[in-house]
Amino acid sequence: MMVLGLCGLILSGCYTTVDGGRKAGVPWMKDTIEGRYERSVEDLYSAALEVLSFNGTLVSENRINNSMVAKVDTTTVYLQVEAVGPTISRVLVQSRTRFGQPDVDLSSELEKQIALQLK
Repeated sequence: MMVLGLCGLILSGCYTTVDGGRKAGVPWMKDTIEGRYERSVEDLYSAALEVLSFNGTLVSENRINNSMVAKVDTTTVYLQVEAVGPTISRVLVQSRTRFGQPDVDLSSELEKQIALQLK
């Protein structure tokens, strides 16, 4: 019985990152902010890269699926840019503390900075 409870706890403690990865943390809490813009994926990606570089340290960049991972203080930020339509692109910003807790305030702030960077 104890083993079954432990397995349930372990399996429920993972969340999916915006780029498709899985990490340990609290899975059922909101951690992602979406922004849609009438801009190309390249323009949005460049703005997001500039914002992440300004606010923290870029850890990895994947141009195949247009995603980035950065550290802002002790929080890990996952970001992905994708086309929604022929003229509309979206950015997904996901932030998690080092203990796996969501930081939706940081996600929101970074998404706003990306919007301002596009102007």
